[in-house]
This record gives sequence, C-alpha cells and structure tokens, in this order.
Amino acid sequence: MGSKVFVGNLNFATTDESLRSAFESEGFNVEDAVVISDRETGRSRGFGFVTVGSDDEATQAIEKLNGKSIDGREVRVDSAKERQDRRRGGGW
Repeated sequence: MGSKVFVGNLNFATTDESLRSAFESEGFNVEDAVVISDRETGRSRGFGFVTVGSDDEATQAIEKLNGKSIDGREVRVDSAKERQDRRRGGGW
C-alpha cells in the first residue's frame, strides 16, 4: 500500500488528473490523486490527497513539491494525517 500526502492551497480549477500529472511529471509513481470537493456544490475545496508508492517517495514529494506552483498556485505539501472521528449531531 502506498503513502498518502496532503496537498493544500490548490487552484479551484485543479482536477484529479492535473494533480496526478503534476506529481508524475516530477517522476513520482502516483497510485491515486483526488481533489476534495464540496458535497453540496461540487466545487473544489482547495485541497486534495495524492497516494505515492512508498514512504520514501512521499518524503521526496514533500521536499520537492512543497512551495511549488501547480496550476498557478503555490501549494503546501505535507504528510497526510489520519482522519479523526467527527461525530455529528446535537441530539440526545
């Protein structure tokens, strides 16, 4: 299984394919690339995740792409954190 990195400050026009392409053009083996969209509007939320082949590749991707321009925006690349359980509700 690959290692996932967080990519923030994405251009709202960035797609899954252009995100994948940005990482592949730097020589990374991309298993998956996804730009997160708003459930209601379908618009990009300005961040996404890229899964690369290994922990070493993830570290290299962070070093190489953090602060670089993707689709005209300087992005922040960092290791992805596990999502914490966020319970919804307010009822009893």
